[in-house]
Amino acid sequence: MCTDFGMKRYFGPEVGKQNLINFLNGLFQGEKVIVDLDYQQTERNREREHDRKVIFDLYCTCDDGSHIIIEMQQLSQEFIKDRAVYYTSRIINTLVPRGFKGNTYELPEVYFIGILDFVLDMPGTERYYYDIALCDRESGDQFYSKLGYKFLVLPNFNRPIMAIKGIMDMWLYVFRHMSELEEIPKFLDKRVFQLIFDIGEVTNLNPSDMNAYELSLKDKRDAEAIRLSIIRQLERAEKKGLAQGMEKGMEKGIEKGIEKGIAKGIAKERARVIAEKRELAKEMKKDGLPIAQIVKFTKLSAEEIEKLK
Repeated sequence: MCTDFGMKRYFGPEVGKQNLINFLNGLFQGEKVIVDLDYQQTERNREREHDRKVIFDLYCTCDDGSHIIIEMQQLSQEFIKDRAVYYTSRIINTLVPRGFKGNTYELPEVYFIGILDFVLDMPGTERYYYDIALCDRESGDQFYSKLGYKFLVLPNFNRPIMAIKGIMDMWLYVFRHMSELEEIPKFLDKRVFQLIFDIGEVTNLNPSDMNAYELSLKDKRDAEAIRLSIIRQLERAEKKGLAQGMEKGMEKGIEKGIEKGIAKGIAKERARVIAEKRELAKEMKKDGLPIAQIVKFTKLSAEEIEKLK
């Protein structure tokens, strides 16, 4: 399900329109109610020379006039937030009336929905759902209600069946476990999810779709292999860095230890020599030798020799 082929088959215009309507209504949870939608062209050519060409997974307009971009991302994207903003900006740009004279800039609602098979780099990394809007930093009040970003982070959804509550939990469970399920679980609402499982029957695929399905699975496995490879490389780099750090630390520690030991030994030897000189000076004083002569032989100061008893 979480592949390009899966998204287009389960939610595409041929047989998946009702699934997409059900999913979006579950996601918006009463914030908006979608009765019907139209699929739009997913490929956007450059309008200006420096613009990038973009291809959405799914792009549709709803019966209330809102525009929705749906993206499924398997591999971690360093700039997924930038990408989301860029995609919505491209859509908004196309919605501005061309050559219209007047002050109206009224725009319809535009939403970006990201279904992510990796952990999003944001505060609260354990969360599996982010609902983002333009807000005032100080009060938290929403500044603009017609632009939103919703991210579903699949790896963070680990709820057991007994803890699943509400339609959104059900959708997340289906996204996470569809490839493992042979039939619809009893706790899922059949009115919403039965069509998903009917479409999901591999036996229903024609040769062309079967080929696309197998290629999509290969892409997903390749993506997973790349992700695991990156994780292992990072782990090896971390271990290597730790080992090098410990080695350098030990070398530095040994070096400091030697320096400290030498300094301590020198100080101890110096104290021993001074003590011997003082003992010699005492004996010379007892024998009645002049202070000047004792200074010459011991290199002690006259003041120090005078104090010796």
